[in-house]
Amino acid sequence: MQALSGMLQRRRKLVVVVWAAALVLAAPFAARQTSRLTGGGFEDPNAQSTAVAHVVARDFPSVGNAHLSIVLVPRAGASGRSLPQALVGVGRRIASVHEVSIAPEEREAALIAAQLKPHRTMVVPLDFSGSEERAIDVAKKLRSRLGIGTHAGSADGGTVAVHLVGQGATWAAFQQQSSTDSATAQARAFPVIAVVLLFAFASVAAMVLPLGLGIAAVTIAGLLIYALSQITTMSVYVTSMASLIGIGVAVDYSLFVLARYREEIAAGQAPSDALGTAMSTSGVAVIFSGLTVVASLLSVFVINSTAMRSIAAGAIIVVAVSALAAATLLPALIALLGDRVGRPGRLAGVLRRIVRRDEPGGEGADETVVAARGGQASARPGFWERWTRVVMRHPGAAILAAIAVLLLLAAPALDMRVANFALDQLPPQAEIRQGTNAVAQLLGPGAVGPTTVLVNFDAGKAGDPANKRIVNRVVATLRANRSVSYVLPALISPSARAAELTTVLKVDPESSAARHAVERLRRSLPAAAAGAEVKVGGTTAVLVDFDRLVTGSLWKVALLLLAMSFVALLFLLRSLVLPVKAVLMTMLSVAAAYGTLVMVFQWGWLDFIGLRKVPTIESIMLPLVLVVTFGLSMDYEIFLLTRIRERYLRTGDNRRAVSEGLSTSARTITSVALIMITVCLAFLGAGIGAVQRLGLAVAVALLVDATIVRLIVIPAAMVLLGKWNWWLPAWLDRLLPVAHAEAPPIKLRVTDASAAESRVAP
Repeated sequence: MQALSGMLQRRRKLVVVVWAAALVLAAPFAARQTSRLTGGGFEDPNAQSTAVAHVVARDFPSVGNAHLSIVLVPRAGASGRSLPQALVGVGRRIASVHEVSIAPEEREAALIAAQLKPHRTMVVPLDFSGSEERAIDVAKKLRSRLGIGTHAGSADGGTVAVHLVGQGATWAAFQQQSSTDSATAQARAFPVIAVVLLFAFASVAAMVLPLGLGIAAVTIAGLLIYALSQITTMSVYVTSMASLIGIGVAVDYSLFVLARYREEIAAGQAPSDALGTAMSTSGVAVIFSGLTVVASLLSVFVINSTAMRSIAAGAIIVVAVSALAAATLLPALIALLGDRVGRPGRLAGVLRRIVRRDEPGGEGADETVVAARGGQASARPGFWERWTRVVMRHPGAAILAAIAVLLLLAAPALDMRVANFALDQLPPQAEIRQGTNAVAQLLGPGAVGPTTVLVNFDAGKAGDPANKRIVNRVVATLRANRSVSYVLPALISPSARAAELTTVLKVDPESSAARHAVERLRRSLPAAAAGAEVKVGGTTAVLVDFDRLVTGSLWKVALLLLAMSFVALLFLLRSLVLPVKAVLMTMLSVAAAYGTLVMVFQWGWLDFIGLRKVPTIESIMLPLVLVVTFGLSMDYEIFLLTRIRERYLRTGDNRRAVSEGLSTSARTITSVALIMITVCLAFLGAGIGAVQRLGLAVAVALLVDATIVRLIVIPAAMVLLGKWNWWLPAWLDRLLPVAHAEAPPIKLRVTDASAAESRVAP
């Protein structure tokens, strides 16, 4: 890192030009990153529902094709001619979209129905033979032609509301909502982040650097996400996930390096040396933190789901770009700007008068506070030092109280009900939900997502008497199910070796009742279909199978996550004890986040402020909250523990190392946590429910981690453990490569508890 720092300082202008060129190239593509995102990928490749979908797409194309329909809803004041005229006008508008059309027989039937019942909602199926993925692109064109956006389109002078429904239309609406959510969240978050950085650095130039790097990282990551979406399936959640993580991570990483640089400047180092020290300390910690977050996100790949892997991939991209920017672009900019970012600016005096920071380490004994006083320090201990002393004076009681609070927050997670859903994630006033509800009222709620039953005959063909009896028994069993509304006549495959039965339920296909109905059908139909194999697929079955995939894979995600985090911390901290403690406490933070999700959304405690109560928490929340909060919490763990280790190597006094390490890093860690929490809370206004829930869960986990865990549990536990904090068997010490995150001149080799006090000083 020191060598890299030297190279970046020598070639700083070239580095800045290269990054600027990349940013200019990325901007137009980043603006289009949602254009190729899809709602697909939320299925288990090995599940029954997926097998049914493949057979239906191959042998029953009329069933397997993506469906899009126009929904016309007469408004108050509509005349007897409004609906027919609206139908004709809509037909003209969609004529320019060549992939779809209204079949002549459908048009004629619709016109007759419009004349007979001019005030009744009308559903007009569109003739479309493309895939579900292609249906999203077509739906976006149709929505534009029909004037559909956040509100329904209109026809016949506004007397008829126009909606577009179908899976393609649903995910097109999700794309639009996701893009709006990200832009709105960024607009809310950046002003607050700017204020936090101004108070942290007391310098406009120092404030602009992390903000600029955050914008650059998210923009370039947008280009990479757009490129990846051209060659593979990328979920509609990718953009929100990347924005939520990317803004905070990029700013945080920059803040850590810049804060250490300013600390070294305040201590009297020359700018070039200060930058080298910052890179070899905080810079190393940034790289390890980035690797830890990436490793956390990589654990999602054990879930065999294209959508889940694409969400993780988008987050990995933005974290990697953020770490790269902090390690290359930031040092080059610091070298260019020099004292303008190295020392407090004119705002220092103003902020000092506002905040009245009279202690030398009152906000953490870092460079900003000392330099703002012209290098004069009071003898009175600062707030963080006083706080640390209180905690360290009663470590046992502090730990018990902290863990009790964490367990209290985590307890509601025992009542968590998990089920994935799509349409209900959007607010009730969303246009696509209004259109779908209109169809459900007209045709029944199950019509918007029918269940597909596939019967494969063991012998003979569909026309054989024995196989006819099998189909009849299956139909009778379906009709006997209290949740089934009706069953369409059987379709026979070209080979006559299989029959397809489209079954419409009486309930919403995303509801718990529909899930229970599918489970009952899967238990009862095999007995009725003796002599044939029967499988159940369709919208509800896909959701059931995906939930099982995610919940069944969660233990593997957690195990891999814990193992990778433990190894990373072992390598960095050269201790067996500290990594174990770190992963255990982070798991408690995650559990607290789960509990908060139940309280706020499942129990509806904050329904009055717009955080809608939902019957279940999306299954995707379990792994996403786990890996995101785990990775980001480990960031703060790494920065704090490396600072404590640095002090321990210098002084050999465990209590002093904990006190100084916490007091000198607490202000910076608090600032970065506040920034990340601000970004997460900005997404509480998102229109997509899953994004709201992810934002709240991560914000709570980081708040708990930055307060209860970092300020209470860590100092108390490290005091209780004493020299055992740094225990490492001699044989393992010899195997581990050295990657010091402390200041370069320090040399130390701690091999076991008995040798914890031996060190070689420069």
